[in-house]
Amino acid sequence: MKNFVASLLVLGLVQATWAAPTTPVIDVYKSPTCGCCNKWIDHLKANGFTVRAHDTENVQAHKVRLGVPPGYGSCHTAEVNGYVIEGHVPAKEMKRLLKEKPRARGLVVPAMPVGSPGMEAGGRMDPYDVFLVNRDGSTRTYAQY
Repeated sequence: MKNFVASLLVLGLVQATWAAPTTPVIDVYKSPTCGCCNKWIDHLKANGFTVRAHDTENVQAHKVRLGVPPGYGSCHTAEVNGYVIEGHVPAKEMKRLLKEKPRARGLVVPAMPVGSPGMEAGGRMDPYDVFLVNRDGSTRTYAQY
């Protein structure tokens, strides 16, 4: 009887593990004083991502390490499942990237466009592009907002 109960418990744990949704873990490198970075992190959490925030005085080192092309930088840099995520990239596009799994470095939103996640300003929405960074460092438009 003990073995039967133990088997049921193990089976229940295995089934719970199979049924549990996997949430991508994203490492975010940001300045400790950046408010919009924290708002972007809130956006990611609200969209199912598990976030590990790393405060650093040298975000640039992570941009170089992860291959953000010159001129495409923003205030924070992140890494998820081997992809770089630079700037205020919407969670929707990150989920698309993780689903499609292109052979690329990742996604970037240069600068800090008003209306992008973390840069909300009373309903104002400036147009911006999300770029896919290819492995060779070239970019192409992935999404437009």
